[in-house]
Amino acid sequence: MSPADLVGLILLNLVGVASPGPDIVLILRTATRSRRHAVAVTLGIQVGVLFWCTLTVLGAAALLTAFPGVLGVVQILGGGWLLWLGYGMLRGGLVTRKYPPADIEDAEGGLGPVGRSFRLGLTTNLSNPKIVLFLAALIAPLLPPSPSVGTAVVAILALSWSSLALQLLIALVVSTKTVRRRLLRASAYIDIGAGVFFLAAGAVLIVRGVADVLG
Repeated sequence: MSPADLVGLILLNLVGVASPGPDIVLILRTATRSRRHAVAVTLGIQVGVLFWCTLTVLGAAALLTAFPGVLGVVQILGGGWLLWLGYGMLRGGLVTRKYPPADIEDAEGGLGPVGRSFRLGLTTNLSNPKIVLFLAALIAPLLPPSPSVGTAVVAILALSWSSLALQLLIALVVSTKTVRRRLLRASAYIDIGAGVFFLAAGAVLIVRGVADVLG
């Protein structure tokens, strides 16, 4: 892989990472309440990204293309998980609208343990296997048919670390105390909006999964 190909791979990956999706929405929603939890969510997401990047470079996209039913089942399960998360966010937002947090510390306390945020980020990312096909479309033209171990490692690290850098930057910027104080009064509507987004994303994922399973 040439340096130009590597730079192109990173830039295209960053465009995909910044696109609106469950990962970004979850980071933004969490960052408006707590920096610690936002970082934990981001790290959880990145463990999932590393998993998908590794599978992609090792040829998982070809397997999913050959057996679309497998992709469909994973999408149905992932869509169900996003629906559950969306319902929880929507319900929490409606409660918060009636009983708004007194201050940013109170808002942070409503997120629970930091470890839970890490697991939430991980499972949210793993719920959408479409990332494999997206990554394959990016790296297939830039990798030889049988990449060496060194080339594979470079590609995996370039994808995962560039994703980590951008999402961590977003989490740190949004989670500053100044931003969080300004968004405190809107926390209920942020949760409601995130919940509606997750419900819609989960429904779309299930529909696509059913279509793949039925062929």
